[in-house]
Amino acid sequence: MADDIRRNMALFPIGIVMKLTDLTARQIRYYEQHELIVPARTSGNQRLFSFNDVERLLEIKSLIEKGVNIAGIKQVMNPVSKESEEATVMTEFSEVRRRELSDSQLRLLLKQQLQEKRPGKASLIQGQLSRFFNNKR
Repeated sequence: MADDIRRNMALFPIGIVMKLTDLTARQIRYYEQHELIVPARTSGNQRLFSFNDVERLLEIKSLIEKGVNIAGIKQVMNPVSKESEEATVMTEFSEVRRRELSDSQLRLLLKQQLQEKRPGKASLIQGQLSRFFNNKR
């Protein structure tokens, strides 16, 4: 199941992202406004986030907690444009897959991403998301 879901596929609504990151909707929209994340939009204009978006939000949160301001974060993290490879994509396939997946399946996918080791990158900030899986069984 996870093999056909790419890291930049639009899967998560803002409510799940808020629970995963402990950020408010306003904070998430602020980071979007500053082009640090680029979630996809449904035809109804709902934001949908990818694994990459969640990971970037957790990195931003970590930097904020260390005292880095938004200008410093922009220096550290390259802005994301809709045309970049890191931008969240909304395809017909991703929309169908998103509708097929239940919340428990989405949590399982996130858990697998947490455990995945990628060369040159840490997995999704492991301690940050562990509480989500423990509380939602």
